[in-house]
Amino acid sequence: MSFNNLDQLYRQVIMDHYKNPRNKGSLEEDAMTVDMNNPTCGDRIQLHLKVEDGKVSDAKFDGEGCSISLSSASMMTEAIKGKTVEEAVDMSNMFSDIMQGKEVNEDKLEDLGDIQALQGVAKFPARIKCATLAWKAMEQGVDEKE
Repeated sequence: MSFNNLDQLYRQVIMDHYKNPRNKGSLEEDAMTVDMNNPTCGDRIQLHLKVEDGKVSDAKFDGEGCSISLSSASMMTEAIKGKTVEEAVDMSNMFSDIMQGKEVNEDKLEDLGDIQALQGVAKFPARIKCATLAWKAMEQGVDEKE
């Protein structure tokens, strides 16, 4: 697949998650809630996590922001459900590496699924905070839980 076709596919995936967000909403009061915002651009997210026996049993989000921040939140909540807290944090670290333009093991990259579509954001430093907002909220939430 040519670079242009791949880039177009990634844009479609991002816009699909933006227009049809997965896991948008909130969880019951026994879930942890993390509010985070990006003052640079005004993105705001409220992340709800339910962690049981060391696993993320459910994750939802609500908020306002650009297509990058909201699609990233949608992708992240899909990806971390059913993962252990350690696996979720490892995914977050890998995503952070991708956003910083670091080399990532290609086999591990496959594990990210739709999240791969956000690789191109690394070319736009001002948008990296948008893409990582939900991930930072998740890290803060699981840190507080421990």
